[in-house]
Amino acid sequence: MDLHHRTIRQDVRELGELLGDVLEAQSSTAAFETVEGLREAAIDYRDGTADSRDDLHATLDGLDADLEGATARAFTAYFELINLAEERERVRDIRRDAQEGRLDDSQTATVDSLVDSDADAETVQRVLDDVLIEPTFTAHPTEARRKTIKAKLRTITTLLESLDERRLTDAERRRAWGQLEAETTGLWQTPQVRDRAPEPEDEARNVQWYLENTLFDVVGDVYANLEETLANTYPSVDVPKLFEFRSWAGSDRDGNPAVTVDVTSDTLERQRSVVLSKYRDELKRLSGILSQDAAWITPGERFERALLDDRERLPDVASEAEERYPHEFYRQKLRLMRERLERVGDVRPGGYDDADELLDDLEAIDESLRLNDAESIADTYVAPLLRKVDTFGFALASLDLRDHRENHTEAVGELLEAQGVAYRDRDEAGRVEVLTDAILQDAPVVDLSDPGDVGETTARVCARFEALREWQREYGADAIDTYCISMTEEPSHVLEVLFLADQVDVVDLPEYSGLDVVPLLETESALDGAHRIMGTLFENEAYAAALDCRDTTQEIMLGYSDSNKENGFLAANWDLYRNQRRLARITDEFDVQMRLFHGRGGSISRGGGPMHEAMLALPIETVTGEIKFTEQGEAIAEKYGNPRIAERNLERMLDAQMRARHQSMVGPVKETPDAWTEAMETMATAAREEYRDLLAAEGFIPFFETATPITVIEDLNLGSRPASRSDERSVEDLRAIPWVFSWTQSRCILPGWYGVATGVDAYLDDGGSIDTLRTMYERWPFFRTTLDNAAQAMARTDMEVAEAYAALAPADLRDRFVPRLRDEHDRGVEAVLAITERDGLLRRDWFRESLDRRNPYVDPLHFLQIRLLGRDDRTPSEERTLRLTVKGIAAGMKNTG
Repeated sequence: MDLHHRTIRQDVRELGELLGDVLEAQSSTAAFETVEGLREAAIDYRDGTADSRDDLHATLDGLDADLEGATARAFTAYFELINLAEERERVRDIRRDAQEGRLDDSQTATVDSLVDSDADAETVQRVLDDVLIEPTFTAHPTEARRKTIKAKLRTITTLLESLDERRLTDAERRRAWGQLEAETTGLWQTPQVRDRAPEPEDEARNVQWYLENTLFDVVGDVYANLEETLANTYPSVDVPKLFEFRSWAGSDRDGNPAVTVDVTSDTLERQRSVVLSKYRDELKRLSGILSQDAAWITPGERFERALLDDRERLPDVASEAEERYPHEFYRQKLRLMRERLERVGDVRPGGYDDADELLDDLEAIDESLRLNDAESIADTYVAPLLRKVDTFGFALASLDLRDHRENHTEAVGELLEAQGVAYRDRDEAGRVEVLTDAILQDAPVVDLSDPGDVGETTARVCARFEALREWQREYGADAIDTYCISMTEEPSHVLEVLFLADQVDVVDLPEYSGLDVVPLLETESALDGAHRIMGTLFENEAYAAALDCRDTTQEIMLGYSDSNKENGFLAANWDLYRNQRRLARITDEFDVQMRLFHGRGGSISRGGGPMHEAMLALPIETVTGEIKFTEQGEAIAEKYGNPRIAERNLERMLDAQMRARHQSMVGPVKETPDAWTEAMETMATAAREEYRDLLAAEGFIPFFETATPITVIEDLNLGSRPASRSDERSVEDLRAIPWVFSWTQSRCILPGWYGVATGVDAYLDDGGSIDTLRTMYERWPFFRTTLDNAAQAMARTDMEVAEAYAALAPADLRDRFVPRLRDEHDRGVEAVLAITERDGLLRRDWFRESLDRRNPYVDPLHFLQIRLLGRDDRTPSEERTLRLTVKGIAAGMKNTG
């Protein structure tokens, strides 16, 4: 059966032609001919027809400001459209493979793997009971597109789907293309560059869109598919809650003073309003389905009791419902349930107190339907809604609070000193002692509601914790129950947050703790000191009591971005791997359940890459079943923008986590051969030294500032958070996102590969064997994933283009650093090919085809950007064009930072 009417080549060609028509109509024939000339010149060079880029450079040299702007806009719009074509191809592949039973990492494959390993029903139940996957959406400023642009692109996506999957008449097809032309024209006429930086509320709404419009609808399908698959082999197994979505958008205060108490309050209220509205819509739809006559059904005791309770709770609404639906008990109940949802957070009584009460009512309906042989209705309409309520609750996505540890230390120090306690003068042991005693005593020590004459930081921290108490009372503890501490270096940094929560009764030991306090370990010193930090906490009387209240589960966050920026790609990956194993040993030693929170970015150099592969490559002793990880920037749109792709993404993550958890349960844990760990130690040590030597080299910062568009990126209005932590100019001070973004723009993606070649050479020079490295690649998921990710960054790198950017740097700096970067890259490519025994860097054909398709079209943007960067006094028009080239290259590379 042919599921589709189109191909990616057809989509790319026809969308390109459509854009050309719009360009000529909206700009000029000269602009159209200019863009065509640049496109053809770039293709000729890339395919070897031309020996140089002279024709491309000559055309660019002759452009005036208007044609420069039209060129940047045209190629940027082209990539926006081609990204949609590639997304459509991904959907085609998913549907074809599913239809033909060839879908890797599917739930069928998951269950088959359990059967092949002789897992019985009890084992499968234990696996599922342990698994909880928590994607956590962040507001990190890596999404280069405006919300308005994304809305137009979504409309184009829907039209492409209709053309590809529906049988249309000629007239319907003409109308669809007419709409496509209209949307493309609107895309052309809409400004691509923001006039202002987005505010935290904008970022929270952006995250909310994916939860509301995609994930809310597909979660039920993921559960239904798993239940259907399990029923064939493990009919007695019950599927528990497997997913929970969380967010930092609107609550991550670290480095962003714009995230205020009011912003978080508004985010909580808006998310609750959105999810309650979704539930009311679902119940309204259900009311149209559950029209059973009371004369034909036996409601059952549980349903009758639930209906009676609501009649007593809301007598006026019940009378109206009985009058409207006199013999339809389900509809009466659903009307009352909608009213209870309307009254959540209302001054009127009768609203649901929490999502569990709504679940109870839905379960009563589900049970009643099954008592009346209506399993098909229950399975099709009620069960998916049960899954949605169980997943999204009344919060839509639970919020994590986050702030830098220095702010807590300053606040606690100032508050305690006002009470005569010289906290900041004490050493670490003294601080731990003071905090422990303060937490354990019954009487409050400080009054956060009236802290007195304190500094701005202390006042802000006090207001946040005071608000936290009210947020949990209003929205439920589950809506905002996690507090992450950036740059944790000492046990006191964790106890300070516990102390502040205790002072506002969010924590009341030993009976209650409404907060998971999560240390973020992101520096080399913090990771190396993990046993001291966590061991001290686990042995601390106050903290141990708090853990007991939280099911003895300790969440620990690992920072990928800053670790990479501090140590380089290879060393950072090895440090994170071995420290995860170390953390597993520590938590086992103290009989604490560990939940790792992986602070991954979208790019390879910040921990990105396929999530399911990363999950399978984790140290097996760290796989407790629960896993949490950040989703950032353009990766959110790529993974969750399209419903079919979102469902597939969740399915693959579930496959990986179920397989990994089963493997960790049945064991035994296979020890990594000493030869492999010694090889990694040698390679990581050499790679770290080379990377740090590069960053510390005299003149490197000025080279970075002139050989990349960092100064433009810092002013791009990508996010509400500043690009740097202070006004100082250093790599250490610069945030990881603009650091990676800048190198990506200049096509020298050194954060993703620099040091790999030096590391491999050091191992081989020390007597190591290439055969050992090949065996490691074949048999060790960690090493294979690490090397494949480096290969991907190398493949995206284009040193010829990078050297053109470097020509903007002073000659002495260019001569000092360009040969060094090229040598490391070229040797890295050779090393990867030798170890993987492949002919090319990329093992996925579709990725290679995508790069080949994009490279000629991104070249004109690169060289136009270089010209604009080289101008000392840019006009406002040139400045806008320059910023647009950044957007276009980001779209062409499908990556920012």
